[in-house]
Formats: sequence, structure tokens, C-alpha cells
Amino acid sequence: MIRLGCCGALDQAEIARAAGFDYLECTVVSLQPEADDATAAPILAAYRAAPLPVDAFNVLLPRDLKVVGPEVDWPRVERYVANALARVAAVGAQRVVFGSGGARNVPEGFDRGQAEDQLVRFLGLLADQSEPRAITVVIEPLNRKESNILNDVPEAARLARRVNRPSIRVLADLYHMQEEGEPPANIASNGAWLEHIHVADSGRLAPGTGTYPYTAFADELAAIGYGRGEWGGISVECRWQDFAREAPAAVGFLRSIWPKEGNPR
Repeated sequence: MIRLGCCGALDQAEIARAAGFDYLECTVVSLQPEADDATAAPILAAYRAAPLPVDAFNVLLPRDLKVVGPEVDWPRVERYVANALARVAAVGAQRVVFGSGGARNVPEGFDRGQAEDQLVRFLGLLADQSEPRAITVVIEPLNRKESNILNDVPEAARLARRVNRPSIRVLADLYHMQEEGEPPANIASNGAWLEHIHVADSGRLAPGTGTYPYTAFADELAAIGYGRGEWGGISVECRWQDFAREAPAAVGFLRSIWPKEGNPR
């Protein structure tokens, strides 16, 4: 079953629920992983009381918390990861997206091989905290305007293969794939690693408003059996012009491609 999610803030939960979304995808940084537990307690309570379940989180790292380059502060990274995953689990979410282009960008002149080794180390830290909590971390390929490393699904899958931990998987984002000119066939050829999906439409606007090849994208997901497992999450990550007006239409468009009942495509 395909579950439709909406990337957004907690104050959008009621509109998202009314529009027909199944879950909300919020930001890890909103959980304030570097604040003390007393500060975080009312934030966690608000998430648990939301009218729509918060089943996934993105924006894992603040831009200043580098995980690549000569300025990585590993003790700070380890503390952050431990607190972040504990708070994600306290909310009850199942997926964490590792995009965070600002934190993972390779500084000019820095050795690429060393950068990849640092990413493997970082993802290992995430796996240490996510696996006891039954959380899956998905590596998000970003287009080259947002990151200079991990720019397509095959590259993310190669890194996940290097990490070789069951909780480290890969996300496919239709917007970033289109920006990079990445062929939809990369989904089928790396299907064993895909655990989460993001979608938008032309100009990163709401699904159904542009010309992105949703049919081809859906066919590739169907080819790998996406949506036939326990998760099946597809989150809209777009620039809403009028959220309350556009959200129901976006859900209707996506449900015309991935019906709520029956096998997807």
C-alpha cells in the first residue's frame, strides 16, 4: 500500500490531514537535538498529540554541524546523533532522511576519498542509534546545486553498500532526479536499496501542476514492488503556493497514480 506523506511543519498537520495525507514528515532539527531534555519535552509532546502521525523526519543536520571536511567535530556529531534518534523514536517515527547538503558538502581541495570515508563513519554512527530503535535512515541524493556529493541514486546505493548496515538505505526524489537528468531506470536497477520516496513537480511545485514524468516514475516503482511492503511512503516535498488550496488537489492527483486500495499500478 502506498502511503502519502507531506513534508511540512507541525502547524500544517490539520490541513494535511483534511487534504487526505496519511502522515507528516517534519524536520529533525525541530526536535532540538542539542537542547536538554526539559526543553525538548513539550516539543515531543506536541508531535505525539498531532492530528496526523509524524512518521518520518528530514533535515537531519544543521548546516554548521559538518560531517565532511577538516572541521568535523566527531564528539559533537555523536552526541547530536544519539539525541536526535532518541527523540525521533520518542515521537514514533520510522524513517529519517539524510539530505543535509550544507553539512555534507566536500570543501574545495578536500580529498574525495576521505570525504566518502567520513560519510561511511557518520552513517555507521546513525546505524548504531537507529537499529535498536527500528528506525531506517535513507540517504537522499541531492542535485548539484544543493550538494557536491551523493547526486544520484546509484551513488547513494554504492555508499549504502559500503556502510553495509540494515538500517541504512536510499531515497529517490523525483525533483532531484529531474534536476540531474537522472533516468527513471536508476530506480529499478537500485530497487533493493530504496526505502523512501519524495515527489514534487516542475519548478518544485505541487504534484499535478507541471510536466514531470509521473507515469514513468510510477512504473519503475511498480517494477521493484514499492508499496507492497510495510512502509510504502511517498512524501510530497514541494514549494506550496497556497497549501490549503493545493494540498487536496495534490493528493487527488497522486491517488490517481497510486490508489489507496489495491496494488500500486
